[in-house]
Amino acid sequence: MTVSTHDLKHILQQRILILDGAMGTMIQSYKLEEVDYRGERFANHSCDVKGNNDLLSITQPKIISDIHRAYFEAGADIVETNTFNGTSIAMADYEMEDLVYELNKVSAQLARTVADEFTANEPDKPRFVAGVLGPTNRTASISPDVNNPGFRNVSYDELVESYLEAIAGLVDGGADLLLVETVFDTLNAKAALFAIQSYFDQHNVELPIMISGTITDASGRTLSGQTAEAFWNSLAHVQPISIGLNCALGAEQLRQYIEALSGIVTCHISAHANAGLPNEFGEYDESPEVMAAQMNEWATSGFLNIVGGCCGTSPAHIKAIAEAVEGTAPRLPVENKHHCNLSGLEPFTITPESLYVNVGERTNVTGSARFARLIKEGDYDTALDVARQQVESGAPIIDINMDEGMLDSKEAMVTFLNLIAAEPDISRVPIMIDSSKWEVIEAGLKCIQGKGIVNSISMKEGEDKFIEQAKLVRRYGAAVIVMAFDEVGQADTRERKREICTRSYELLTEVVGFPPEDIIFDPNIFAVATGIDEHNNYAVDFIEAIRDIKQALPHALISGGVSNVSFSFRGNNPLREAIHAVFLYY
Repeated sequence: MTVSTHDLKHILQQRILILDGAMGTMIQSYKLEEVDYRGERFANHSCDVKGNNDLLSITQPKIISDIHRAYFEAGADIVETNTFNGTSIAMADYEMEDLVYELNKVSAQLARTVADEFTANEPDKPRFVAGVLGPTNRTASISPDVNNPGFRNVSYDELVESYLEAIAGLVDGGADLLLVETVFDTLNAKAALFAIQSYFDQHNVELPIMISGTITDASGRTLSGQTAEAFWNSLAHVQPISIGLNCALGAEQLRQYIEALSGIVTCHISAHANAGLPNEFGEYDESPEVMAAQMNEWATSGFLNIVGGCCGTSPAHIKAIAEAVEGTAPRLPVENKHHCNLSGLEPFTITPESLYVNVGERTNVTGSARFARLIKEGDYDTALDVARQQVESGAPIIDINMDEGMLDSKEAMVTFLNLIAAEPDISRVPIMIDSSKWEVIEAGLKCIQGKGIVNSISMKEGEDKFIEQAKLVRRYGAAVIVMAFDEVGQADTRERKREICTRSYELLTEVVGFPPEDIIFDPNIFAVATGIDEHNNYAVDFIEAIRDIKQALPHALISGGVSNVSFSFRGNNPLREAIHAVFLYY
């Protein structure tokens, strides 16, 4: 932890911090032309570059520095780097992909220099630089082709690679923290956060992470369809220093969504709204005084830890906001209740008061002959109907499994998940990615914007492989089912179930850092009445093992395939149902 990081965390406990306002609005006020954007260095560049605001950090550094200086003078504690489009994906529009590292580093250096000037003059008020990672101009969750909903023009891996390059420049340029902002597609943000954590691991550094999403309209959802609460559940795994909302809406429209987040989020809350909604000319008219009054009300209502402005705001807005919230106590983060918080487009939480959570498994090729036939025949439209029926029938989670010998399981998993993403009546629930093949699980995790469940991992191949996979599950932002299976084999007695689950729990919580509430143990339900004496106690062993796990392993959950217990009586459904009822009762 750097000194500035320590200072930032300390100050957040003391007062509301002020973020800067719009960079683009300020740049527009200079009325720059093509020649100004090009400068001498890019005078002969192959395409037009006007509008490439990030380039101005190289060609017009004084303008960018002056904008940072104006925001600090207005009262900002944090300024954002001029890197909203600073990825190779976004820079491709200007044929400037090769400049990405330089653009990010130079932009961070400009902000760093100005921040250090102000900190030197006011040591009791340190200034900070937020390295901005924008959303790119592509979306990993939505097809650009309405006739091909499963198509994507960017992959998760491409996003990660692009963000890694930008992150390197921002960190090398001196950013104090990283801000993933204006998130319209949570899967893009998950890729950015995966890249951040990978960079931290590779370079043995760690900076605070801010996240800011964008609610696009009165629907209360992001462009990719998530509610604010689902957005938080999807990204909480990186333990950000703050999460919040910006852009698209003015303060009046944004208030209800900030209020919703403030009631559930265990970290700090940030908000930087637009200066109202755009008028018929695309301009923003809300005055500093009006916006400041709204921010004062938010602050006194206990919603805020960090506040600034987005489109249409200026140093005048930031000055008014800083004065309006001065002296108001910051919001206190919500206590972590250790509930398993999942999400599709909508949030789903499992609490101690929850009843049984029934997982819809008809979208599993190993459990449904009809679904397997549909997938093998490539009839994905009808296969989607199966998933839809599961959700409409009340399944709060659906299990997707493509492990079939005649299938390319990885391709089928990706295809089906991409198609589900285009069906909000299905994708509103969390996804359970089910496979015995790690490469299929990982491919599936790269397709879901929500917080799903991996089914499953185990210690079958030893502790090292178990830890490696668990770390990746955590980095992708999923909960995990852990099978009671180790190097010796499946746990078939109460003692073995308890032993393996305890060992797994300790590795996950103490070595990997996995939240215990996101660990779901499957202690193996085996069939009884098989005619083999050793099998007669299987059901009782499972029930007793659950009690052991619940008592010894706090917050962990339990799952199981109940139908397994009566498998010896297949074909006799009334008897099987009776056995299931008695089993579940105990």
